[in-house]
Amino acid sequence: MTQTFFLPGAGASAHFWRPVADRTRLDGVFFAWPGLGDEPAHQAVSGLDDLVAMVTDRMGAPVDLVAQSMGGLVAIKAALKAPDRIRRLVLVATSGGVPAADLGGTDWRADYAAAFPRAARWILEAGEDLSEPIRSIRAPTLLIWGDRDPISPVSVGERLRALLPNATLHVVRGGDHDLARDRAAEVAGLIEGHLTDAP
Repeated sequence: MTQTFFLPGAGASAHFWRPVADRTRLDGVFFAWPGLGDEPAHQAVSGLDDLVAMVTDRMGAPVDLVAQSMGGLVAIKAALKAPDRIRRLVLVATSGGVPAADLGGTDWRADYAAAFPRAARWILEAGEDLSEPIRSIRAPTLLIWGDRDPISPVSVGERLRALLPNATLHVVRGGDHDLARDRAAEVAGLIEGHLTDAP
């Protein structure tokens, strides 16, 4: 059975994806991000690329990546770094490496800094435009967006769908940036369907 790696957003908790995973039959590995959210820092992690290395270093056989928000940027960078070790992708409410602010996304940084005052400051500067490299990602990708997400609006999901050669976009009515947590049963069904569907 293919392993599924669950990548949280900048809240960083390995527990974020548990409500979704518990509703599926997926064999999961749950990541936390040292130094972000309320997670303790680690001297080996000082930037986004260190998080990408955490993920790719755990890959043996090809894996599926399920990622939310900032975790989606980690997933995109992992797919660019190790394309042969990614079977399928699920990206939820993420910038995914495209400029969300240019597509109507609100700035999340002040709220994040207030909620997580001990989080590493580098996360507030993380961001790059990967629009062109994204076009090379061939893994079948499910994009899940909420139509009430101010941070990553549906326009971001539409841009990713246009860039990724093998992507499908599903919009959850009434879903906001935390729809993976707040609409866990619905999101779980979509993810399981994508990851267990015959190629």
